[in-house]
Amino acid sequence: MNRPLDGIRVVALEQYMSGPYCSMLLADAGAEVIKIERPGLGDPRRSIPPFAEKGEKKKAGGFMAYNRNKKSLALNIGPDSGKKVFLDLVGKADVVVENLRPGSVDKMGMGYDTLKNINPELIYAAISGFGRLDGFKGPDSHRPAFDIVAEAMSGIMNLVGYDDKPPSWTIYGMADVYSGLCTSYGIMQALFMRERTGKGQFVDSSMLDNMISLNERMVMLYSITGLEPKRGRLKHLFPRGAFPCKDGYIALNIPDDLVWARLCRVLEREDLIQDEKSKTGTARASNSDKLTPIIENWMKERTREKAENILNKNGVPVGPVYTARDVFESKQVQARKSLVDIDDPQVGLHQFARTPIHLSAAPEIPARPAPELGQDTEEILSTLLGYAEEKINELQKNEIIQIYQG
Repeated sequence: MNRPLDGIRVVALEQYMSGPYCSMLLADAGAEVIKIERPGLGDPRRSIPPFAEKGEKKKAGGFMAYNRNKKSLALNIGPDSGKKVFLDLVGKADVVVENLRPGSVDKMGMGYDTLKNINPELIYAAISGFGRLDGFKGPDSHRPAFDIVAEAMSGIMNLVGYDDKPPSWTIYGMADVYSGLCTSYGIMQALFMRERTGKGQFVDSSMLDNMISLNERMVMLYSITGLEPKRGRLKHLFPRGAFPCKDGYIALNIPDDLVWARLCRVLEREDLIQDEKSKTGTARASNSDKLTPIIENWMKERTREKAENILNKNGVPVGPVYTARDVFESKQVQARKSLVDIDDPQVGLHQFARTPIHLSAAPEIPARPAPELGQDTEEILSTLLGYAEEKINELQKNEIIQIYQG
């Protein structure tokens, strides 16, 4: 059995998170991903802590997490000789993934309009802050962006946190990771279309668009009601949030009156089912200050596990608020193989988040560790591009390429 993208070759002109996460998903799916990196420096995440260390060897954790199952080609694409190598590689590729500053590749003569003439079947996926496809460009399309900018401008930050505090970001890199996921989905669509038409296309992935799509509930509420959702407590729903137990927190959400009645029976407060101050979500939200202590007092007398078991058994879906240690020790996480073991020859065995989808007719994802800078340069140039040894030596002498020496 093969992975779904076996035989697909991806050239990844990428750095930081969104591009690398996208191409890692493709690599996990079986694609051959050739990561282009600057000689001497490589992807900036190679030098960003934290580091996995073993003896005198160390490797950046963020780089390890987003670059497994890839090959590294250390290539300076600035000079004409380096550009020629890149163009030769594109001629043998199915997909290019790129998340450099908008306009930079076009200025170098390596944008999609150039590359599609070399390879009409090429799928070129560009990740940017605000989109790059002609006909859909806005006043911000030229701007670079980090993940927090997309969170802010999509309205997500305005909904995170408390109403008496400033807006808050969610988790580090969420817009990057989600954009990588969305872009891989776009690439899959383009590959499927190519099977029918024989033609490639430009895949335009905007971090702002991606985060707005994730914030669809805000869009729906404003479109239907004209009201702007606010961060903090909901006005139509209660309880919803984390409630303290003896040894941590339980996440509780009561979406309707039926589940509220179940909770009341567990709390032994059936009087609250028909009480005017608690019989509806709106009423409960208005009287949350009085209802919260009732729930908290019940929770505080029990451990997370005990409270979870009782509530779930009685039809009130809840879950413990896990710490990182809890996630690693969870039997559910282990059973799902949500964490993949990557054994790096330099720094040893570590676990990283697995591609989330399981396929019944495909083997497990590969687990090749993130490459050293230029680890596959010589193999790619000699085997894939057919360069003679003399030409490779000349490129190395002129510092166009870097070959990993081990």
